[in-house]
Amino acid sequence: MGAIGVIALNAFRESLRDKILYNLVLFAALLIGLSVLLADLSITEHHKVIADMGLAAINLIGVIIAMFVGISLVNKEIERRTIYTIMARPISRTFFILGKYCGLVVTLFVNVSIMLAVFLLTLWLYRVPIAPSLFQAVQLIFVEVLVVTAIALFFSTFSSSTLSAIFTLSIYVIGHLTADLRSMAGTSESGAVKAIVAALYYVCPNLEMLNIKGQAAVGILVTPEYLMLSSLYGVIYAGVLLSGACLVFQQRDF
Repeated sequence: MGAIGVIALNAFRESLRDKILYNLVLFAALLIGLSVLLADLSITEHHKVIADMGLAAINLIGVIIAMFVGISLVNKEIERRTIYTIMARPISRTFFILGKYCGLVVTLFVNVSIMLAVFLLTLWLYRVPIAPSLFQAVQLIFVEVLVVTAIALFFSTFSSSTLSAIFTLSIYVIGHLTADLRSMAGTSESGAVKAIVAALYYVCPNLEMLNIKGQAAVGILVTPEYLMLSSLYGVIYAGVLLSGACLVFQQRDF
């Protein structure tokens, strides 16, 4: 096993010891269960409410885990001062960042898989049709989680935990408002506002591209081309951020 694999395995094991992950996954299971109760009280389509809330729960908890665990990957090592021991070893800083990221990706995959299993079990118990579109939605949710993790890790390489959380949350919100940003840039009369909005539009990820929960809940499939291009877009964006994180971390003094 190479250096990246060893670091990834240690990051995965450390994440498993974090009780907040179990609490968040349990909370997701409760939200999925709550969707059944709300569906019974709703006058709209019973199946749609359960599917919609279940996907929303997986998305919400996945993003929360990615954001806060991603932020702590580097900062926790610095706060514990274990970073000095790690850096004293013949380990590339790039391998350190990539290993940490890969370890968290495995953790997120396990957590999303558990939440998906609970979601599918709930659908089966209440005889809700399990449409292929639901799996498409979960795939893009996971891609979004990969992007959020990369954003959190990037900011954690040069800022505090609090600032990293603020920056990551801001980028996440802006990423879901890209269409509104484009409209704002077109209607604003201020050149400065147009320039700032245009910069945000092109720099921030278009996370709304990865959001197909609404149509998936009613069984509408996206084309394989859209699924592939959206996934590729997210992976490339995460890769660019990881490259930036490695470059920044290389320049940091310890």
